[in-house]
Amino acid sequence: MGAIDKTNTTDRETWRSWIWRQQISGEFGTGFRGGPSLSIMGDTSQSLSDYDLPHLIMTYTALLSLAILRDGFSQLDRSGLIKFLHASQLPDGSFSPVPGSTEADIRPLYCAFSICHMLNDWSGIDVRAAISYIQRCRTYEGGYSQSPDQEASGGTTYCAIAALALLPLAIRSTTALTPFELKQTLRWLALMQEPTDAGGFKGRTEKTADACYSFWCGATLENLNAGHLVDPDANARFISSCQFKYGGIAKAPNHPPDPLHTYMSLASLAIYPPTGVAEPDAWVLQKMDPALNASRDTAEWAREKIRATE
Repeated sequence: MGAIDKTNTTDRETWRSWIWRQQISGEFGTGFRGGPSLSIMGDTSQSLSDYDLPHLIMTYTALLSLAILRDGFSQLDRSGLIKFLHASQLPDGSFSPVPGSTEADIRPLYCAFSICHMLNDWSGIDVRAAISYIQRCRTYEGGYSQSPDQEASGGTTYCAIAALALLPLAIRSTTALTPFELKQTLRWLALMQEPTDAGGFKGRTEKTADACYSFWCGATLENLNAGHLVDPDANARFISSCQFKYGGIAKAPNHPPDPLHTYMSLASLAIYPPTGVAEPDAWVLQKMDPALNASRDTAEWAREKIRATE
């Protein structure tokens, strides 16, 4: 919403410095942890231990956060990061959040693809095995599940489609959905938007609308060049009904607000600003990069500065 430009230089430098302190290195390479809670008291070496490992999702978050703060990425351990990506991939093509874990699904896979995209370097991972894993997460409805043989969800469908959209063009052209698959996926996503006046998106078949899926489903349709299937005014009405009187946006009307649903709702509105409102300019937000899940300006900064570390 542009508020970062209103913060002072000292605060922004403090935030950047704190994030860089979460970059840790060791036998599995280099990545970012979520915070210092598991570090040994007084240890400033930023070396990892069996209990304090870099986390794939936190690494994706850290890189985009630093891009929001317009960091130059001079401290990025590029080769260590590529090694970390390799250490996080399992033989079936999936990725675990931390090296050595058996927990794996399509969410850290999306983060790995995002990091490779920002690096413009896919050498650390087995891309074909990862694509095969994505395909095995596809369900009979046309959506994608968290892992094979589970139920399709809007969030994990976003991870699957956005991951494919982030691939280099030469690879992407060979992984496109067939016409039937595309039609099936578009139908499922379009049916996730409630046909009532409420107009919100649900995440799974026969569930109720939830504000975060306005982004997960809406951005997926945009990644598939099918944003015309979204009713932006109905979506905005639902998000408006989720606002809290003291600020923030909740998952649904009459629920308490939280940062996640506030962000996802605003990100959805950035892609689909309503048209049939009294003050349409008041709804206009920064344009989004729907595949990387960041403003276009931040996404371009991340690509330019991170790739320059090569």
